[in-house]
Amino acid sequence: MFKKFASFCFVFLLLGAACRQEPPTATLALPTAMATAEAITQTTPVATSTLAPTSTLAAPGPTLTPIPTTTPPATPTATGTPEAVVLLTAADFGDDRNPLTGELVADPTLLQRRPIAVKISNSPAQYVRPQAGLSQADLVFEHATEGAITRFTAVIYSQTPPDMGPIRSARLIDVEIPAMYDAALAFSGSSIGVSQRLFGSDFRSRILRSNEPGYYRTGEDKPYEHTLHGNPELWWEALDDKGENRPPAFTSTMAFASETPAGGEPASEVNIRYRDFTSVDWRYDPDTGRYWRWVDGEPHVDANNDQQISAANVVVVFALHQLNMSICEYQVGNTCQAFSAEIQIWEEGDALIFRDGLALEATWKRENRSDMLTFWNDEGNPVPLQIGNTWFQVVPYHYTNPVAITP
Repeated sequence: MFKKFASFCFVFLLLGAACRQEPPTATLALPTAMATAEAITQTTPVATSTLAPTSTLAAPGPTLTPIPTTTPPATPTATGTPEAVVLLTAADFGDDRNPLTGELVADPTLLQRRPIAVKISNSPAQYVRPQAGLSQADLVFEHATEGAITRFTAVIYSQTPPDMGPIRSARLIDVEIPAMYDAALAFSGSSIGVSQRLFGSDFRSRILRSNEPGYYRTGEDKPYEHTLHGNPELWWEALDDKGENRPPAFTSTMAFASETPAGGEPASEVNIRYRDFTSVDWRYDPDTGRYWRWVDGEPHVDANNDQQISAANVVVVFALHQLNMSICEYQVGNTCQAFSAEIQIWEEGDALIFRDGLALEATWKRENRSDMLTFWNDEGNPVPLQIGNTWFQVVPYHYTNPVAITP
């Protein structure tokens, strides 16, 4: 049971199982040199995501505590059993299914526009929550920035949120995500090193700078850096003006199936800890067939509609994180206090897929720069996602015991 992930010590809390550290048994090739945070070696910038993993930060993670038992939020009940759908190839989606969610769209012309990756802040909570627009994104990546503070990159495509924000600065992972989904990028700025990568990238012509139409300041009584928001409708108009608002050319596709795949283990609740900074809970509600999101013990809601955020799929993506000592994200005087972390979401790695109240083992793959993440089992068959939106929880390999599962 989950022997592939023994090195991460997943905890089945209701069974009271004790967590013990075991040597990795996964067949994926991992780095042999595991540098400590104190002994990390300097890395040099790379122009593309062809860098081979060399070393990772190693630091002890927190001791996980049981997820609080709560009643799922009041939500509309399912109206019926959907027709069985299996989507394995690009042809299966036709002209009216969203390749990022597998969902039928009422207006197929929406799929003829460019996806937009939007950088959304998650800290400090008192200034940035609730965020606007996350519930209408097709895909959301949550990742660590400096330390274990997390930030989001939300990919919008089939829906048009009326507002998105607060918008913050990009990180090195944002050199990858727009390439994966043939997307534009909306963000507030970046460090010099990240900016050089972004504007030297293959999507530089579809970068939406913060002085372009669509961005605005809210005028709220909070630190200025937390007041930038955006109107996606105006962003798509700006892409029209650039001649860049065209249908995306996806070079790979995720698999979807409305029926639950065989195998897996019960997973009614999932807790992901980004050390002691951010704690994320996803709790499955069988009435809606969705996982509902809590963050730091509170329901995570969308400011656009005051509704709690939920997902048809939650995918924990384990990835190597390497500091780039030539890119400083936070500097005091002449001293860099935080270097940029390069999250290596290329080639392949371990993943856990949570859907339909189950946890499924998988290997994520991204063989080419323009490929999105796809998921495979040990027999080389695709592991399908449930029809609907997906949240990717990107977790460093070097974290200790970052995931806890309640059956």
